[in-house]
Amino acid sequence: MSEISLGQFKEIELRVAKVLDVFEVEGADRLWKLLIDLGGQKKEIVAGIKKSYPREALLGKNIVVVNNLAPAVIRGVESRGMLLAARDGEELALITTDRDVSAGSSVG
Repeated sequence: MSEISLGQFKEIELRVAKVLDVFEVEGADRLWKLLIDLGGQKKEIVAGIKKSYPREALLGKNIVVVNNLAPAVIRGVESRGMLLAARDGEELALITTDRDVSAGSSVG
């Protein structure tokens, strides 16, 4: 794995987002489309966490997202960010906050 400079890392905008709603992605058994709130700014992101997290476990959860990722179309749905999760074998664990913080708060 190649190293990045501190300057490159500082370009990544990590933010806390609150999950407002969760939608099916047609034809996808691993993907959810999440509507997130970043403190007054709403976005949709697509995440491959469906097998690890049912819809009801995501609603209202504070997650950490890469906010300034270039948009990507995944299964016909535009994703405007990426959530952070840790993988341990087949298991996924969302990167979240350990207490309630405002949506849009900076991480870093």
